[in-house]
Amino acid sequence: MLIIENLSKTFNMGTEYELNIFNNFNLQIKEGECTGILGANGCGKSTLFNIISGALTHEKGTITLKGKNINNLKENERARYIGRVHQNPSAGVSPSLTILENISLSDKKCEKFTLRKLIRKNKIEEYKEILKTLDLGLEDKLNTEVKYLSGGQRQSLSLLMATMKKPDLLLLDEHTAALDPKTSKLVMEKTLELIKTQKITTMMISHNVRDAVKYSDRIVMLDRGEIILDVRKGEITEKEILSIYNRRNYGSLREAV
Repeated sequence: MLIIENLSKTFNMGTEYELNIFNNFNLQIKEGECTGILGANGCGKSTLFNIISGALTHEKGTITLKGKNINNLKENERARYIGRVHQNPSAGVSPSLTILENISLSDKKCEKFTLRKLIRKNKIEEYKEILKTLDLGLEDKLNTEVKYLSGGQRQSLSLLMATMKKPDLLLLDEHTAALDPKTSKLVMEKTLELIKTQKITTMMISHNVRDAVKYSDRIVMLDRGEIILDVRKGEITEKEILSIYNRRNYGSLREAV
């Protein structure tokens, strides 16, 4: 479904600060599965997501999504096929706009429109039904500016907006890291329910081993831009993953807290 072939990415090329992240990197993601991406800070996780989404360019390699080569597509063009939820709960929403305006923006993603014609009144009831699936009462707060929502509410709304058009691929970039443990668990459960119900192919970066083991169909661990672990659900335990980290003297991966 997603095929990455011979990917190479170097920062500050030709300078004394040159840093090679990927060198002929290869990865295939199966349709309908959730793949957990683990690794220490600097291992290439977010760089990989930025390249897939088009936020970063790469020197060599091919990225194919559902049989379509997307190398030459800009980030806004890839957004038609790729949804993304960031670590910052405010990154995927417009805090100064209302819930209704935000969800209307998401509904019109990749369309040409003016702000004056942003809201389609005939779709408000449909939006309410979609919001009800979050079980957060947001359907009764359509005219509330998003900046007044809690972090969990904003991140849940971001998740909903990122999947409204049922993207071919969903990128979850540590989307629960900024939340407290209780809220993080609720958002993760909503995430699993949504991606399984809609059968959305998902890649999820996480520093939480328990989340990766519990919610992923497959776990891929990166180290300096290379895959050092690639296992299916049930083939490895939390303790075994942490043991790998300890042997490599990592300090950024944690158990569930």
